[in-house]
Formats: sequence, C-alpha cells, structure tokens
Amino acid sequence: MEKAVALVAGASSGLGRAVAQALAADGHTVYAGARSFAKGVEPPQGCKPLTLDVTNDESTTAAIQTILGEQGRLDVLVCCAATFTMAPLEELSNETLANMMNVNVLGMARCIQAVLPQMRAQGKGHIVLFSSLNGLFSIPFQGAYSATKHAVEAYAEALSQETYGFGIRVTVVEPGDCRGGSQRYRAKQINADSPYAEAFAHGTEKIHHDESNGLPPERVGLAVARAVRRRNPPARLVVASLTQRAASWLHILLPRRLFNRLIAAYYR
Repeated sequence: MEKAVALVAGASSGLGRAVAQALAADGHTVYAGARSFAKGVEPPQGCKPLTLDVTNDESTTAAIQTILGEQGRLDVLVCCAATFTMAPLEELSNETLANMMNVNVLGMARCIQAVLPQMRAQGKGHIVLFSSLNGLFSIPFQGAYSATKHAVEAYAEALSQETYGFGIRVTVVEPGDCRGGSQRYRAKQINADSPYAEAFAHGTEKIHHDESNGLPPERVGLAVARAVRRRNPPARLVVASLTQRAASWLHILLPRRLFNRLIAAYYR
C-alpha cells in the first residue's frame, strides 16, 4: 500500500490525537493540526505539528500550503476539530451555539475547501469527517452538539456525491462514547435558577459515567487507519459498543415519540 500524506485537524487531544498516532504508526506522513501546538502542547507521537485554527481562513490556507510546499501532495484529510457545551437548549446562548457551529461545521468546511483543489488535481483523495452517534439521534442537553453533527452527516453525503467523479472518497466516522478526558474540556451552561437543574445534573452525570466506561480512543484511531488503507473505504464507519449500536437501530425502528420517551427516561 502506498503511504499517504495526511492532515488531522484537531489532533491535540482525544480522538483526533488517537487517529493521528494510528496513521503515523501505519507509516503515513502525518501532520497534526491544532491551535494548541503554538502554545507548547506536545504533538502526537510520530507526527509533524502544525499550527491550525480551523475558525480562521488564513490559518487554514497557510497550513495546507505548508504541507503542499513540503510534500507536494495531500492524500488524506481527517476533520476532528470540535467544541462542545452542554446546556438546556432554552438557556444556551446564541453566541455559544454560533461558536460550536463555527468550529464543528464551518471549521470542517474551511479545511475541505482548502484541500479539494489539490485532491482534484491529483485525481484522488480521502476525506474523513467526524460525526458521532449523536449525528444520528440526539440526547438531552447535547442538542446543540447533535445539531452540528447532524450537519456534518448532511454535508458529507452531498460532498461524496459531488466529488466521486474526481476520485475523492468520503468517510463519516460515527463514534459512540469513548474515554479520553472530554469532561476536562467540556463547558456547561445553565442558569443558577434553572427549572432544568435537577434533570441537567442527572443527565450530565449519566453522560459522564457512560463516557468514563466507553471505548478507548485508540480503537477509533485503529478503525480510521484501517479505512485509510482500503482502496474503497466505507462511506460510514460506526465505532461503538453493541448497546449504543442498538440505540441507533431503535431510532430507525421505533416510532419517534416512543424513542424520545425512552431516551428521556434513560438520562433521568
């Protein structure tokens, strides 16, 4: 298998870091992109650190041009950069929602628009977009995050349809709960006198419990590395426990009102 030149956006921690390390371990030339590398954060093992702010057009363009200047090509783009605030939707500020959309959706779009001309010229490329099982169904107090991941799902489908004739393949990764310290980076937003306070406390504790007992992020990294090796990579890549896979099946099979009641009861 020919080794690829890859960029992983959002590679400083969590799933992005695990993906970058897995690709590097496979022998690919991996550029790990994140804002925090400019602040002295250690890059993933075997990767070339690259300062990348996906919310900034100039930073995104400069990062891509750096790779092309050094390697002459870019074969794989993995978009992992994301931000996440847990909140009742009634109390989530529009500024917070706009920031989540800017990072999780527009940041992804900036990276894709910057790499597509080169991939079209090469006649090949592989774009890996990180959604979530929350891109298939939502849960309480993660509605805004789920909205961004639903947007990723729709964007990916259209992108695959538009670029297939240029030899570009698109894979959407849908992880379930994974360990990795996301609680350290996740903000919460709720009013002091919120009528949702009790439900929010129970729901966020349940979410924390499930993530703490979730899959290791390395499992997601290895799954992505396997997909990159394939001549015809999968359009969707679900990496989740059997229980969480079952939830996605129930979302399809059950009447929506019943499914919503079951989810609400689980998080209460």
